[in-house]
Amino acid sequence: MSDVIAAVSTGRQVCAIGIIRLSGDGCIAVAERVFTPLSKPLHEAANRKLVMGTLHDAHGRVIDQCMAVCSRQPHSYTGEDTVEFHCHGSPAVLAAGLEALYHAGARPAGRGEFTKRAFLNGKMDLTQAEAVIDLIEADTADAAANAAGQVGGVLQKKLAPIYEELVNLCSHFHAVLDYPDEDIEDFGLQNYTATLRAAAKELYALLQTYGQGRILRQGVAAAIVGRPNVGKSSLLNRLAGFDRAIVTDIPGTTRDTVEESVMVGSTRLRLIDTAGIRQTADTVEAMGVERSKKALEEADLAIFLCDGSQKLTQEDRDIIELCMDAPNAIALINKSDLGKTVQPGELPFMTILPVSIKEGTGLELLPEVLEEMFGGGMPCDGSILTNARQYDACRRAYEAMLESLKGLKLGQTPDAVLTDVEAAMEAMGEVTGATVREDITARIFERFCVGK
Repeated sequence: MSDVIAAVSTGRQVCAIGIIRLSGDGCIAVAERVFTPLSKPLHEAANRKLVMGTLHDAHGRVIDQCMAVCSRQPHSYTGEDTVEFHCHGSPAVLAAGLEALYHAGARPAGRGEFTKRAFLNGKMDLTQAEAVIDLIEADTADAAANAAGQVGGVLQKKLAPIYEELVNLCSHFHAVLDYPDEDIEDFGLQNYTATLRAAAKELYALLQTYGQGRILRQGVAAAIVGRPNVGKSSLLNRLAGFDRAIVTDIPGTTRDTVEESVMVGSTRLRLIDTAGIRQTADTVEAMGVERSKKALEEADLAIFLCDGSQKLTQEDRDIIELCMDAPNAIALINKSDLGKTVQPGELPFMTILPVSIKEGTGLELLPEVLEEMFGGGMPCDGSILTNARQYDACRRAYEAMLESLKGLKLGQTPDAVLTDVEAAMEAMGEVTGATVREDITARIFERFCVGK
C-alpha cells in the first residue's frame, strides 16, 4: 500500500487555474475530508469526470469553490488512484488547500515523485520519465516535439528490439550451458554473429544522433572569443537584449566566462562570453584566459570577433588558430561603422559577417546562418538520443557487443562470450530502467519539480 502524496502541480505563481494533485491508495478518502461536492460523493463519481464542490480546511472554513476529478488505478498517470483539485490560481488558495490535505492525512510529495511512481508502477519506462521534464523545460518547438515523442514511447520502441535480441541470446546461451544433456539447439555461432552485428549496427546508428540530439535539448554551446576590447561582451548583451555583461573601454574587464541562454531566430544559443585571450602577467586575468580556452574546446560553435577598424594582430591569429579546432566556427568583423581595415579574405572562415554591434547592423543575418548550421536534417519525433545518461549506457552496450563479436571471431568459449553479451544487455537495460540501480533512479528524478 502506497502512502498518499500531495503537491501543487502548476507552480506557485499567480495563474487563472491552479491544480493540487494527490496520488496513492486512499487518496480519494483523504480528498473527501476536505471537499464537499454539490452532488454525489467523490468515491461514487465517474472516472475522470469533473465534480463541482467546496474545498475547506480542517475547521470547515471555505478555501475555494473548485472542481475535483478522480482517476482510478490503473488508468491514471501514476498507476495509482489519483485526485486533482482545479482551483482558482491564487498561491494563497493553493497553499491553504495543500495544508488542509496534509492535515487530512496526505504528505508532501518529493521532487518528481508522481512520475517516479508512474515508472515504478510500470506506466512508463525511464526514457519516457526523463522526457517528461524535458517537455516541461523545452523552449523550442523542435525540442518540445522531440520530448513529446519520447514521452509517447518512440525511443523505447526503437530500443526494445535490440534489448530483446540480447535477452534471447543470453537465455539461449544459459540454456545450452546449464542443461548440456537436454535436446536444445546448439549455439550456431554464425547465427549469433549475424544477430550481434545487426544489433550493434542499429545501436551505432542511434549513437550517431546524440550530437544533434544534445543540441536540440540543451541548445548550442557558443563561445564568443577574441582579444580584449573587440566587443565580445557587447555582442552578448545585444543578443540577450539586456546588459548581462559589464562593458568598459578597459582591456581585460571580463576576467571570467559569463553565460546566457538566448534565442537567435529558431536556434537556442548558450552564449559564453569569454575573457579576452592574450598573454598577460595578471594572475586573475590569466586564469580567465585559461577558462576561455577550455570553453572554446567544449563549444559546439566558436564565434570569433575582431575589430575590423584595426589590422589583425598576432593575438587575433593565435585565436583564429584555436577556432579551427571547433566543430563549427564563424567570424564577425566588428566596428564596421568605424572603417573596414580587415577584409573577409584575411579570415579562414566559411562564414564571415561584417557587423556593428554598437549600431546593431549585420546581426540580422545571424539567424539564417545558425539555422543552416544547426537546423533541419534531424528528426524531432523522439527517435534520437538527447540524454547524456542514455548515451553513455548505449555506448557501453555497443562496446560490449564489439567485444563479444571479437570473442566469437577469436573462437572464445561460449561462457566467455556470454559475459560480454550480458554486459551489453545490462547497459541497455539501464536506458529503459529494466536493470537500473536505485542511485541512478534517484538522480534522475532530482531534476524534476515538485508536483510532477
